[in-house]
Amino acid sequence: MGVTKTDHFTDEQNRIAIIAKALGHPARVAIIEYLLKVNTCICGDIVNELPLAQATVSQHLKELKNAGLIKGNIEGSAICYCIDETTFGILKDYFSKIILTVSNQKCC
Repeated sequence: MGVTKTDHFTDEQNRIAIIAKALGHPARVAIIEYLLKVNTCICGDIVNELPLAQATVSQHLKELKNAGLIKGNIEGSAICYCIDETTFGILKDYFSKIILTVSNQKCC
C-alpha cells in the first residue's frame, strides 16, 4: 500500500493538525466557548445557543469529539458533552513551546 502524505510528519504534527482543523470553524469555536462558560456537561442546551439546525450542531459536535476536544457521555437518550482537558493540555504545551521560542528569538 502507498504512503499517505500524513506519514511524512510526526505523530505530534498530525495530532496538532487534526485539532486545528476541528477548531477551524466558527461554530465549533462557539461550542467550545459555550462549554467553557457553563463549566459542566450539557446535553441539549447547545442547540439553543447557536443559530444552527440541530443536525448541523450534531455534526460539529461529532467533529470536536473525533478530534478529542470534547467528551460525550450517554445519559439516558441524550449525550452530554464537556471539554476534554487532555487535548487542551496538548495544545497548551504546543503553544507554550512556540511562545517561548518566539520570545527568545532575535529576528526581524
